[in-house]
Amino acid sequence: MKNKKPMYFGSVKINKNYVSFHLMPVYVFPELLESISPELQKRMQGKSCFNFKATDARLFQELKELTRAGYGKYQKAGYL
Repeated sequence: MKNKKPMYFGSVKINKNYVSFHLMPVYVFPELLESISPELQKRMQGKSCFNFKATDARLFQELKELTRAGYGKYQKAGYL
């Protein structure tokens, strides 16, 4: 960043009953959420967090693509 500090991108947090995937690019660039499936939308908690209680290969693939798109947006904006 311009202030010489790193910008938060994302993280995974293992909680007692679920796993949270935090993806900051969807907060910074909300247009990334325009094309997500209703099933993934249901997993959202807040503006940039996705919660999972069980594995779902299809949703994980979609989340992977969303993460890749977010990384591209960060690169294009000069955040990386």
